[in-house]
Amino acid sequence: MTLSIRTVEDKTQWESFVLSTPTHTFLHAWNWGEFNRAMGDRVFRLGLFEEGELVGVALIIKIRARRGSFLFCPHGPLINWENPKHLDALLDYLKELARREGVTFIRISPLILEGEKSRGIFHQRGFRDAPIHMHAEATWMLDIRPSEEELLAGMRKNTRYYVRRAAREGVEILQSRDPADVALFNALYQETVGRHHFVPYSREYLEKQFGAFVEDDQVALFLARYSGEVLSGAIIMFYGEAAFYHHGASSSRHSKIPSSYLLQWEAIREAKRRGCTLYNFWGIAPTEDPRHPWAGLTFFKQGFGGFRVDYLHAQDLPLSPLYWFTYGVETIRRRRRRL
Repeated sequence: MTLSIRTVEDKTQWESFVLSTPTHTFLHAWNWGEFNRAMGDRVFRLGLFEEGELVGVALIIKIRARRGSFLFCPHGPLINWENPKHLDALLDYLKELARREGVTFIRISPLILEGEKSRGIFHQRGFRDAPIHMHAEATWMLDIRPSEEELLAGMRKNTRYYVRRAAREGVEILQSRDPADVALFNALYQETVGRHHFVPYSREYLEKQFGAFVEDDQVALFLARYSGEVLSGAIIMFYGEAAFYHHGASSSRHSKIPSSYLLQWEAIREAKRRGCTLYNFWGIAPTEDPRHPWAGLTFFKQGFGGFRVDYLHAQDLPLSPLYWFTYGVETIRRRRRRL
């Protein structure tokens, strides 16, 4: 068995492989790499070849930060986890790449289920749990293959009521693929940040992410309008057979109008029309602690029915004593945010 790693230059080859894997998200899409490149990051699309056949891929992003630069693999690599030689070959390559790029550690957010076996795969290779998460790990998902009537019946009673009430009250759901409309969403987003005091993405980030995916019809902006005002919005990603509620925002105006409920329902309906079988609500609180900052958001998402999936926490491979500075900074940040 001969394993080799080289850059994948062909978009069709990359996408065909990613979409053929049983578990994947848009964070390993070709366009996620294009988005990060547009943000000024170095991107490496690595292919693992066995006897000339593509058997694994890893999207690697060089993250440059004041606390220390590192190589990051979001929701990947997409490899055969039952074959340890595949992971070992990739890690050997990444260590050499890290040396050339002058980074202090490698961080991987693998799309494998949380558990002792999964954690052991990394810890026995020198990894440790990262002090923070990078993307959704505790997630909420909904199988949307049932009929609309069955999906409505599966909702929490109050959620179903709010969906129907918003429609009766005259809330209108608009769907846009125009990057210029991201400015409308960003205004809501900044208002949401002011209320909930989380660290926001920049307008540039939102616009470039939207722009990277819109040409392939893999993203849509949903806006809920009432009495001429936009009350809530969501950026929904469509990738493979899944839709992802990636960004959300709402206004405090007309707070008694449950626009966000109807917005989610219309996003689910659009996902069904596109042939998706899964609606991924993205991140939820890791525990049921009502004091957690995401407790309210978690309650909202769970009201639509569905199930929880916990992915393995991000894993770090320290390559330099400077890693511990990053570890300390991120640990303090996590504690301040009570995450």
